[in-house]
Amino acid sequence: MHDKPLFILLAICCLAVVVILATGIGGFAKGGEFNRKHGNRMMRWRIIAQAIAIAVFLLYLWVRSS
Repeated sequence: MHDKPLFILLAICCLAVVVILATGIGGFAKGGEFNRKHGNRMMRWRIIAQAIAIAVFLLYLWVRSS
C-alpha cells in the first residue's frame, strides 16, 4: 500500500512527458516563430522530464521489491 503514491507520481511524470512531447512535435509540425523560439527548449524539457520519470520508475520498482 505504501507504493500507491509513487505510482500516482509515476503516472503524473509520464503524463508530463507526453504533454511536453506533444507540444514539441506540434510546434515542429506547425513551424514558424514558435518552433524557432521554443523548439530546442521543449526537447530539453522532454529529456529532463523523461529522466525524472525513469528515476521515479526505478524508485517504484525498488519499493515494490522490498
